[in-house]
Amino acid sequence: MKKTVFLGAFTVAGLAAAAAAAGTMDDVKARGKLNCGVTTGLVGFAAPDANGEWKGFDVAVCRAVAAAVLGDASAVEFVPTTGKTRFTALASGEIDMLARNTTWTFSRDVDLKFEFTGVNYYDGQGFMVPKELGVSSAKELDGATVCIQTGTTTELNLADFFRSNNISYEPVPIETNAEAQQQYLAGACDVYTTDASGLAATRATFENPGDHVLLPEIISKEPLGPLVRHGDHEWGDVVRWTLNALISAEELGITSANIGEMSAGTNNPEINRVLGTEGTLGEMLGLDAEWSKRAIAAGGNYGEIFAQNIGEETPIGLARGLNAQWTEGGLLYSPPFR
Repeated sequence: MKKTVFLGAFTVAGLAAAAAAAGTMDDVKARGKLNCGVTTGLVGFAAPDANGEWKGFDVAVCRAVAAAVLGDASAVEFVPTTGKTRFTALASGEIDMLARNTTWTFSRDVDLKFEFTGVNYYDGQGFMVPKELGVSSAKELDGATVCIQTGTTTELNLADFFRSNNISYEPVPIETNAEAQQQYLAGACDVYTTDASGLAATRATFENPGDHVLLPEIISKEPLGPLVRHGDHEWGDVVRWTLNALISAEELGITSANIGEMSAGTNNPEINRVLGTEGTLGEMLGLDAEWSKRAIAAGGNYGEIFAQNIGEETPIGLARGLNAQWTEGGLLYSPPFR
């Protein structure tokens, strides 16, 4: 979600190069806390609960990294960022990693000097409209007012879609998801467009979710995932393989319930390497042997995190779809632990 166009690319790239040179893992260990950039609030993905505790699908990735590096899943400072502020916060070193519905694109990877460490949610841009509008397809939205987050490539996708279908629209600029929700419900726009997962999460917070429809069109590819600064490869490896550990754990049947038993050793060498009872993978990362065990224990494997925060039994109600394991027809696939 919030796919920012690269304004001030040279400035951001310069900040990133300077911050990366500092050695992020050493900074995190010395500080005793991970500074993790998240969204300003998207229920199911990253939002504070009634007690002010951050929870969600993306929050779980931050906590897993903190557990792996610091041995404490609660040793995280969550830094809310908008579509406009997130990249500057990462480039400047204000945050150590970004985990907030950010799409992996060429320009962000190459020109802005960031390193995406994997995909934790395969998504695509969609549209939400009030049911009473009587619309069943985005191609019927000629002349509609559309709430759109400013400074994002969502704007570009939207313009391309309407242009290619020879229809027009009037943009209603907004800064955050909370503002979009307010404007949409107030009738300031006919349509809200962002990643389909974000629309589902937003709709789940409405008083009457059934009064709003997600249209069938998905108009883009949005591989969402955590990212770090270019040049700090040691830190990038830690974040990348922490995510891979959560994904591999689900494939291998390692859960929050059985991880203690499996840590005693199994007949499966891959499980043993993931949990650190065999091999020296932790040492290669500059961590101890149980880094991955702690990451998985923090919130469970990928499937557990998905089900608890955004799955079909939650108000958000997302099916696994493309985010199912590769063995189940999805795209989720971790490189081997060996």
